[in-house]
Amino acid sequence: MDFLFSPWRYRYLTEARTPAGQAADGCVLCAQLAAGDDRQALVVYRGRLAAVMLNRYPYTVGHLMVLPYAHCATLRTCGAEARHEIMELAAQGEAALEAEYHPEGLNVGVNLGAAAGAGIAGHLHLHVVPRWMGDANFISVVGETRVLPERLEDTYGRLERAFAALQPASGKV
Repeated sequence: MDFLFSPWRYRYLTEARTPAGQAADGCVLCAQLAAGDDRQALVVYRGRLAAVMLNRYPYTVGHLMVLPYAHCATLRTCGAEARHEIMELAAQGEAALEAEYHPEGLNVGVNLGAAAGAGIAGHLHLHVVPRWMGDANFISVVGETRVLPERLEDTYGRLERAFAALQPASGKV
């Protein structure tokens, strides 16, 4: 029998959580957005009403989440301007991922509510996931483990530079 150790997940597994995936004392995503250190919080880019961050437990390398600063659970409650910026940032995420990782495809989507698969149902977030043929293998299905070829710190640096290169001189979407 083979063993794959992933000790970095221990904190995530042992934190007190509500059924919706939120930390018991508040929204995990709001806490990440409010953190003073964007690199530590994995916030790659900040727009006016929304931000782009790395998924701390990604499906593949480069897995991005685009989310509003406002704590809202649905598209209709986050406001038209924020929805617009979220889509613009998703398009920039597409461009950044293509420039840095050259994926063969992308999954882009929103899970609204726990029944739809939202791990953090209280804070709307759109996933932008780069995909390659054969990137999902038996280990994810059988071993409930994902094997990623790059550290989150390295992914952060690459995508932070890619987003910076996509910005107009004004700096915001």
